[in-house]
Amino acid sequence: MTPLIVSSHLTQTSVSPSNIHNSNPIGQTPELMLSVRSVDLLSSTTGQNRLEHHTNLYHGNELIIRRGQTFQMELELSRPFNSNTDKLHLELKTGPVPMVSKGTHIIIKLVEELEDHSWEAKIVKQNGNRIKLSVNSHPKAVIGQYKLTVMVKCPKQEVAVTHDPSKDVVMLFNPWCEVDTVYMDDEEEKKEYVLNDIGRLYYGTEKQIGARTWNYGQFLEGMLEACLYVLEKSEIPPSGRGDSVNVVRVISAMINSPDDNGVLAGNWSGNYVGGVSPTAWSGSVDILMKYHKEGGQPVKYGQCWVFSGITTTVLRCLGIPCRSVTNFQSAHDTDVSLTTDVYLDENMEPLDHLNSDSVWNFHVWNDCWMSRPDLPPGMGGWQALDSTPQETSQGTFRCGPASVTAIRTGQVYHKYDTPFVFAEVNSDKIYWQRNLDGTFTQIHSEKKAVGHFISTKAVGSDERADITHLYKHTEESEEERIAVETASRYGTRPDVYSTPMAKDVSVEVKMEGEGPRMGEDAQLTIVVTNLSSQPRRTTLHSQVAVMYYTGVLKGTVQKNKLPVELMPNEVKTMQWVLPYQSYQNQLVDQAALMLTLSGRVSETQQVLATQTNFRLRTPDLNIEPEGDAVVGKEMAAKITFTNPLPHKLRGVVFRVEGLGLQKVREVVVGDVGSHSTVTLTEHFIPTQAGPRKLVAALDCKQLTQVHGVADIDVQNQ
Repeated sequence: MTPLIVSSHLTQTSVSPSNIHNSNPIGQTPELMLSVRSVDLLSSTTGQNRLEHHTNLYHGNELIIRRGQTFQMELELSRPFNSNTDKLHLELKTGPVPMVSKGTHIIIKLVEELEDHSWEAKIVKQNGNRIKLSVNSHPKAVIGQYKLTVMVKCPKQEVAVTHDPSKDVVMLFNPWCEVDTVYMDDEEEKKEYVLNDIGRLYYGTEKQIGARTWNYGQFLEGMLEACLYVLEKSEIPPSGRGDSVNVVRVISAMINSPDDNGVLAGNWSGNYVGGVSPTAWSGSVDILMKYHKEGGQPVKYGQCWVFSGITTTVLRCLGIPCRSVTNFQSAHDTDVSLTTDVYLDENMEPLDHLNSDSVWNFHVWNDCWMSRPDLPPGMGGWQALDSTPQETSQGTFRCGPASVTAIRTGQVYHKYDTPFVFAEVNSDKIYWQRNLDGTFTQIHSEKKAVGHFISTKAVGSDERADITHLYKHTEESEEERIAVETASRYGTRPDVYSTPMAKDVSVEVKMEGEGPRMGEDAQLTIVVTNLSSQPRRTTLHSQVAVMYYTGVLKGTVQKNKLPVELMPNEVKTMQWVLPYQSYQNQLVDQAALMLTLSGRVSETQQVLATQTNFRLRTPDLNIEPEGDAVVGKEMAAKITFTNPLPHKLRGVVFRVEGLGLQKVREVVVGDVGSHSTVTLTEHFIPTQAGPRKLVAALDCKQLTQVHGVADIDVQNQ
């Protein structure tokens, strides 16, 4: 006999007596018939399933569950169920061609007692025609959307009943399940890295760290569908969606657009015509919703922090613990030498056409949490993942997951892309000088040039947490040197560490307070120290260039030569000034500059070389809430901005948004005069109670990275 098929998607399906009669062989009694009249997935946001599975924050009334955990459902049958003679089982199907062998067609049988780690169902309550089932899911189940079907059969008859497909079951990863690969022990960390829908992203330079609030918004209406859509558009077949390593690797490829029409198009040109400037976004919601709504057309434009923010949103939405991480002085090693190479000519001037390795002022990527059954023991925990398209990995723009433990210890032979991330945080900067015959000699190395102040939002607060110690041992400790030299043996220049060099003169650049402000002269201090008991002489070549935050130089704005004479053991301090007029028309996004100092000590031929990045600080948007913050009641916020530049800003636009306060709104401000102040009052009606954040960002060609945030505690009526 073929069994009867009834969908769980029925909220209330009744079977009419005439239908029953027509669908049975003549002469059988309707009283014996068994059919399903309705199925209740108990999927309300306040119900047991959604609360126990920590999915009550997701919008909508679908059954959203986490794998490796039991869930409940209720069936109303046409008569009481007889467990001795009647048969019942459930089927779940996902993907275009569900197959039992691939784990995409699951058959769930009734059992007497539920056992852990397997698909099965048990009747836990029976009351007349109603039965309640407790269903167990497998901790390695494929994640995504499933169609659920209930199949019933009695010895004498069979009846087919159509189903309404509007109610799907969505399966997510489960950081609360000890045998899920993404299991995370600490409850506060799960609240932060899975359930928090707002975060902080860090940018700037190591001496001037900036922070901005980012709306991840993973629980908002339409966001779960949008995140599942990203997964569906990827190359990963449904059967591969149970493997967390697989899933995060493919997400890192899908967030960028170069080779797979992914979510976001990168743009570092400074020209954002036809899209939104990367600095104007304050959250992931608009971007993901637009991508889903427009059928997978890449959204314009993003840079590293936007790629990272979206990755955090998608992975948290799918149930994988994730955080955005910023690395200051982040190396981009283009030739897998595991060193960052700077080439100079015979006169100690940089050879720009050879300097393809760059050091980004900052670079933002992600950490995601999971075990690594594909690697030796001890490599689980935080994994670095980078969605910004920098280099291809196995032919696709993606990076990771790379074990942070492997990065820390220099074990760069572990997959995926560990050498690249290692170079970002812990490569040495090696200076090479061209000889007369065209060859190059290594003349200097900086061991502490890259990988500083690696930052992420702290658990449970808006403070910055420094996690550099997770990525590398203390600089110049024996463990750190061993890690660097271990890693370099697997690079393209394994013999780079064979030449020790004597040093008794050092050069350092210092900055006062929070550093120079936009619109003013930039001033830094150069400190040259003679550690020897003999006099020393050198000429420092100084060159300052405007720089994209990626470390790519746009152009030199000032060059000088500084003769330096040092007495024995003298520390000499010199002021270095860059007038506003020298840089005002040269700046690019992020307003960053790089000062390169190089020279040779006459007496010893020791090479002095250092590079310092600094940014010109921009003002904040000041946001002041006005009136009582109550759900359903209009309130206002006053947004104030002062133009710091001695000339007019043209075409200023504010973008204002707040989860539970208001959707993204663009306000055209127009031109803002030199040093003048503009005030805007924004009206909105809060829709959710609790602590909320109103975020505003300024979009203007001449001034970027201007933003502000206000904390608003919304009360229920």
